[in-house]
Amino acid sequence: MKFDPKITAFVFPGQGSQAAGMGRELAEAFPSARQVFDEADALFGFSFSKLMWEGPKEELDETVNTQPALYIHSIAAYRTFTHHYPDFKPAALAGHSLGELSALTASGALSFAEGLKLVRRRGELMKRAGELNPGGMAAILGVDIPTLERVCAEASTGDEIVQVANDNCPGQVVISGHTPALERAMAGAKAAGAKRAVPLAVSIAAHSPLMASIQEEWNAAVEACRMEDPSIPVIGNVRANALRTADESRADIKAQMQSRVRWTESVEKMRGNGIQVYIEAGSGEVLLGMIKRIDASAERRPLGNPKDFENLGGSAGT
Repeated sequence: MKFDPKITAFVFPGQGSQAAGMGRELAEAFPSARQVFDEADALFGFSFSKLMWEGPKEELDETVNTQPALYIHSIAAYRTFTHHYPDFKPAALAGHSLGELSALTASGALSFAEGLKLVRRRGELMKRAGELNPGGMAAILGVDIPTLERVCAEASTGDEIVQVANDNCPGQVVISGHTPALERAMAGAKAAGAKRAVPLAVSIAAHSPLMASIQEEWNAAVEACRMEDPSIPVIGNVRANALRTADESRADIKAQMQSRVRWTESVEKMRGNGIQVYIEAGSGEVLLGMIKRIDASAERRPLGNPKDFENLGGSAGT
């Protein structure tokens, strides 16, 4: 393994990175990965891995399934890495939205089983919030955060709210809220110079006050799960600061439900702490693309299939 752990961070993707077939090659190549999928199937009481590997896509794209699927693939990739490089301890971990729970599991704060239970509950509650308070999300390209905050404030009313949900990277921001306010904000963003304003194919307004209806139940679920202090600092989404205790971790994942995902600031925080290498564990390379726009000098590596393991540091074998 040629990377220096002191300058390396692992990052974990959130919704949007799922795809039918995710993790299948990994499970076929590495017993350590297969074990994670088997454990998940046993915990669910049915073959969840079959849905991940064969689809149908529409079912995989339902948030109650998407969230566990991404979590399982990420942890399978990370566990396989630690199996082959047991002495490699990265300097930091971070996850985007749902990925923060993957990061906490990788840090040792959550067991795989506790994390999976929490992730599944998160998906169920967010789905219900979307039914109780329908809304939407939209990607805005080419406008800075202060401009978009002003646009969202102008588009919001007492009953209809829209706000910045994900600060992904310079020039790519997601907004979230009630559909009428969202539509006003999209028009406002275009008027303010946005290159594009694209509605996302979701019926939930994540990371906005529309999640308030399920906040108490989410808080209870977070409180009920066993959590330890992270053994590796996890950069939290809500404040873009390192989470070092179980209490800090609980507070962050509770607040995250209605708060902005500060991904740009999280990567800037890691860069300020000396991180020069980012490895994305799990499905796709969405976060690596964002990181490229935040810190173009950083080295970026995906880690989701056997070929990625070969590229990382020679063939890891089985």
